[in-house]
Amino acid sequence: MGLRINTNVASLAAQRQISRSNAKLENTMKQLASGNRFADPLESSAELGISEHLRGQSAALRASTRNADNAISFVQVAEGGLNEQSNILIRMRELAIQSASDTFGDRERDLLSMEFEELKREFDRIAQSTSYGRQKLLNGDEKTYEFQVGPYKSEENRITYRSSTNTTADKLGIDGVQVSDQADARDSLETIDNALYEIAQARATLGATQSRLESVVNHTSEQANLIEEARSKLADTDVARSVSQMYQQQALQQYQLAVLANANQYPGSILKLIA
Repeated sequence: MGLRINTNVASLAAQRQISRSNAKLENTMKQLASGNRFADPLESSAELGISEHLRGQSAALRASTRNADNAISFVQVAEGGLNEQSNILIRMRELAIQSASDTFGDRERDLLSMEFEELKREFDRIAQSTSYGRQKLLNGDEKTYEFQVGPYKSEENRITYRSSTNTTADKLGIDGVQVSDQADARDSLETIDNALYEIAQARATLGATQSRLESVVNHTSEQANLIEEARSKLADTDVARSVSQMYQQQALQQYQLAVLANANQYPGSILKLIA
C-alpha cells in the first residue's frame, strides 16, 4: 500500500471500530441500568414485539383474575344473606316444634309467637335488602351478569350468571305461617321445611358458581405467572452476560485507542523519507 498524507486510512478505520464499540458499550450499560434487554429497540425488533404481546397478555390475565375475585365477592354476598335466612328458618322451626307441644300453654305460645313474627320480618328484610352495590340479589329481580374472566373477546373468556333468586317471605310461603296455637304450629312445619329446601337449592346454585369462579382465579393466576416467566426470558437483562460484555467492550476500547494513537502518528513517518 502506498504512503499517503491527506487521508489517514488507518486512523479512520480505528475510529470506526471505536464508534462501534462505544455503541455496544452504551447499549450494554442501558440494559444493566434498566434491567430490560430491549432498552435499545434495535436489539431485536422481532423479539421485542413478542415480548410486548406477552406483557399485554399477562396484564390482561391479571385483570381477569381481579374480575373473577370480584365476582366471587358478588356471589358471597348473596350466600351470606341465604346463610342467615337458613339460620332464621331453623330457629322458626324450633319455635314451631315447641309451640306444637302441650308442654307449652297459651301464654307461653304468645311469647314464642312474638319471636316467630319478628324472625319472619327479618327473614323478608334480608331478602329485600341484600345487595352488591345497587344490585339486589335475593328479591327476585332477574338479571344476567357476564363476568370477563379471560384476556380476549371470545365467548369462552366470559362466565354468564343469571340471577333470579327470590327468597322473600311471600315467595317461600312463610309470610302466613303462625305458631300462636298448636294446630297452626304443626301446620307451619311443612311450609318451613319447603322453605329450607328452596334456600338450600339457591345456596347450591351459588356454591357451584363460586366453585367455578375459584377455579378461574387459580387458572388465570397460573397462566399469568407462566406468561410473565416466558416474557422475562425474552426481555429481562441477563446480568452476568451483560457485565461480561461490558468489560469486554471496555478492554477492546482501550486496545482500539492505542491503535488509534499509533495510526495518528503514521503520517509523521513519511517525513523520514524526505529528511
